[in-house]
Amino acid sequence: MDRTPALAKAVQQSLERRGDDGVGWTYAWKIALWARLQQGDRPLKLLNKQLRPTSDMDTKYDGGGGTYYNMFDACPPFQIDGNFGVIAGMAEMLLQSHEDFIELLPALPANWKDGEIKGLVARGAIEIDLKWTNGQLVSAAAKAKKKQKCRVKYAGKLLELELPAGEKVNLKI
Repeated sequence: MDRTPALAKAVQQSLERRGDDGVGWTYAWKIALWARLQQGDRPLKLLNKQLRPTSDMDTKYDGGGGTYYNMFDACPPFQIDGNFGVIAGMAEMLLQSHEDFIELLPALPANWKDGEIKGLVARGAIEIDLKWTNGQLVSAAAKAKKKQKCRVKYAGKLLELELPAGEKVNLKI
């Protein structure tokens, strides 16, 4: 986003014009794209639309969708890409590694004040554990499969690390 602000602005305008309605796979894409734009509250709004319970089996691509009571994505009759994609979008809200660094909590929604997640995997097969309170990171750890250098960013601070193979390292951010 920092490298291509004009492109980020164009993506945001496109998302705004398309609107928030849809079904499973479209919610998944929109959640991930808004998270990539580091807008935490917008993907949460879409996630809540995707998770609203429904038993409606009619195909409605405008204002339809939701989740069946068995937790399957309601893109009638059912599409697994909605289920998997929404989870990927949630991960994108908590961790991003598409740049030359790993960014922690880049699109944390205001309503997710406290939380913890373990085992998110960033590029380079680096496993990340996070814990936050009142919307602020309180602990983070990284574990790499092989010895490697990486950079980790949180709240504008950049930390350079050398991770040993297979050993969890607590991050001081």
